[in-house]
Amino acid sequence: MRPAKSFTTSWCAAAIVAVTTVSGTLVAAQSAPDGDNGRYSMTPIPEGVLRLDTRTGTVSTCTRNGAGWACYAVPDERSALDAEIGRLRAEVETLKGQVAAGPPVSGKIDEALPKSDSLKKGEPKAAEGDRKLEIPLPSDQDLDRVMSFLEKAWRRLIDMANRVQKDVSGRI
Repeated sequence: MRPAKSFTTSWCAAAIVAVTTVSGTLVAAQSAPDGDNGRYSMTPIPEGVLRLDTRTGTVSTCTRNGAGWACYAVPDERSALDAEIGRLRAEVETLKGQVAAGPPVSGKIDEALPKSDSLKKGEPKAAEGDRKLEIPLPSDQDLDRVMSFLEKAWRRLIDMANRVQKDVSGRI
């Protein structure tokens, strides 16, 4: 019985050593810094690797080319917006300067201009007021022609439905 006990003991010991080695390797792989004491965080992507600088927040895509690996910063939306805001502010200042340096306003500015609505129509003239929009109604002849047309179309539709029904019942 003694040999079986030592075989079981040695097998358990080997299993514990294997588990410890594997878990130690996994812990070491997870805690190993990517560079500069854990400054960069790497995530695989189809094109290569996505690198996050944990100190500055800069995101870069790293790809392998013929000369080796190259990392390019991903454009940051915030920096693009800040650049556009700066450009627009400079343009506003330039336009303000142009308006201030422009020619003086000439003309009579002492009295206020009369208020008028350009979209509001004025009073109709006498000739325009007399015009009325009239729509002629159809005559009896026009109504008879329409009724005749509808009757013919209805008869043709019924005849066609009867022919289709005879064809279908003949095939069955």
